[in-house]
Amino acid sequence: MAIPYPQFIVSEKSPMEAKIVVPSSPSSASQASPPPPPPSSSMSSVVLTQDELKKIAAYKAVEYVESNMVIGLGTGSTAKHAVDRIAELLNQGKLHNIIGIPTSKKTYDQAVSLGIPLSDLNSHPVVDLSIDGADEVDPFLNLVKGRGGSLLREKMVESSSKKFVVIVDESKKVEHLGGSGLAMPVEVVPYGDLAVAKSLQALFEDSGCVAKRRTLDLDGKVPFVTDNGNHIVELFFKKDIGDLNTASDKILRIPGVVEHGMFLGLATTVIVAGELGVRVENKS
Repeated sequence: MAIPYPQFIVSEKSPMEAKIVVPSSPSSASQASPPPPPPSSSMSSVVLTQDELKKIAAYKAVEYVESNMVIGLGTGSTAKHAVDRIAELLNQGKLHNIIGIPTSKKTYDQAVSLGIPLSDLNSHPVVDLSIDGADEVDPFLNLVKGRGGSLLREKMVESSSKKFVVIVDESKKVEHLGGSGLAMPVEVVPYGDLAVAKSLQALFEDSGCVAKRRTLDLDGKVPFVTDNGNHIVELFFKKDIGDLNTASDKILRIPGVVEHGMFLGLATTVIVAGELGVRVENKS
């Protein structure tokens, strides 16, 4: 069912400068934007939910999908809309010969239920395009991802992609990574995970870091387990952690760390949906 929304404008811009343009007519049926809003005496009275904004961003991202592509299928509430849309276009015959590479068991199950043909990185080590959400996006298109626990497979697929399109609502934009005050996840092996958490917290002591093992119960005794059988340590920062590449290197040098949720320099395009329109930010 189509969702109502105000007349959106699209901005194509680098992280540092923007140009507002009116969206042109789509060149093919597979690139159709969400339908126009119904007649209304007051467009400004329409209030979009966060999920509706996510859906708008996801539909815009699927405009980048072409037939005969290998597509990385992201994980999470925003990426789910993109997977649904790809399946819809396949079923309508507007896309052909698409192969999906899922980034989690959850996305795998979703894609199978929708009839999307799937494969893996062993068979397709180069991915044409990946579409996924993000938990944070800084002005230079660096990301925090993985609060859903799928960061390792997401990073493997998206770092293998020729193009990585990120879809978010405007609440995910931050001045610096960690700026939302929410978790930056780190995937660690189960053995000694609490010791690894202490090492991670000490590493970012100057940034007021607090490290916690993600758990499934209120008592904190049942650890969250990733698709890879690992645990997640969540890092919460009170201050900017400084140079991100240096921080990345330090995290990965701690024994027991598998991967972290900073996706640095991987996004080629970020689509941001907000109440005033859809903004497209391209890597400069």
